[in-house]
Amino acid sequence: MSEDLQSKYVIQTVGFDARFPNTNQTRNCFQNYTDYFKCITAKGEDYAPCKQFKKAYNSLCPNEWIAKWDEQREAGTFPASLEP
Repeated sequence: MSEDLQSKYVIQTVGFDARFPNTNQTRNCFQNYTDYFKCITAKGEDYAPCKQFKKAYNSLCPNEWIAKWDEQREAGTFPASLEP
């Protein structure tokens, strides 16, 4: 049973990012979130390299933060510019 699960799922974590060398990854989380939305604004949702930012922020950020930021983006109150 466990062999079937191991072959079905590949668990990966975000690699080292030299811009964020410390253990606290809050800024890394936020930067990947904003980079993803800047990327899809500039290139479209089907642009494959944008998906790396999404993978990173989904791995680094707590789900509550993502939900809050999504609500803020929809309401137009997100605290950062998402223009490319």
